[in-house]
Amino acid sequence: MQGGPELIAGFLNLLKPPGMTAHDVVAVVRRRLETKGVGHAGTLDPLAAGVLPVAVGAFTRLIPYLEGGKTYRAEIAFGRSTTTGDAAGDTIATAPADFDAEALREVLLRFTGTITQRPPAYSAVHVDGHRAYELARAGVAVDVPTRRVEISRLELLAFWPGLARGTGPRALLEVECSAGTYVRSLAEDIGAALGVPAHLAFLLRTRAGAFGVADALLLEEPWEFADVDVALSHLPRLEVEDDRVADLRMGRAIPAPGRAGSIRAMRGSEIVAIGEVREERLWPKTVLPKPA
Repeated sequence: MQGGPELIAGFLNLLKPPGMTAHDVVAVVRRRLETKGVGHAGTLDPLAAGVLPVAVGAFTRLIPYLEGGKTYRAEIAFGRSTTTGDAAGDTIATAPADFDAEALREVLLRFTGTITQRPPAYSAVHVDGHRAYELARAGVAVDVPTRRVEISRLELLAFWPGLARGTGPRALLEVECSAGTYVRSLAEDIGAALGVPAHLAFLLRTRAGAFGVADALLLEEPWEFADVDVALSHLPRLEVEDDRVADLRMGRAIPAPGRAGSIRAMRGSEIVAIGEVREERLWPKTVLPKPA
């Protein structure tokens, strides 16, 4: 990644450590690459760790096109609820929690598929023109609207009964879900279905779209941009010649026989545009500038 800021563009698959916000990570990238053109794809709570896709330069235009599915490892602690829904919050309620792994598995079935959930009051959701967490921190009662989300997989990986007197069970879950799902809310709702308070004790995001934790880069190590063919692999590829590249960059449609839907136009490893096919012609919607 040598050269001035105008030469830098791509996707970074970064591993966000606990204790940092997604905005903190963006700030690190801005300083290190000496560019303001940086954005992230998918907020991750400060206490959580894991995959945080970051777009640099012109690739910030492509954030809306990234595949939105997420995968998490989530540890739920039963017997205590908190103001924030995670271990950082103040205690709201405590109660004995006495159930086994089989009872939990039966409850998890209710949360698989399309469900309705209410994001936490301490979240980045906009309410009346403000972030919900801003209102909550100011002591304002926050009524966050419910939303429909998709839980495609909810698997119990491990279950620990209360290990000491007065401690509740803990469970480790694998969660595959749609964008916009709040695992903190899921933890609280699972507890409510079991009749006990609960909170999210730990969260690791192992996948965000095409970005996986095995390939995620530490903030301290050298960075390499991710392969755009991998990052946007869910969008069909159309290879274009030089003259068609010029047409797309001028906003003109090009032939796309036999194609339909959203397409990414590529010239080798270079992404030129993302567009929509209508009547066998690709109409550019988002165009990438010519590399410097």
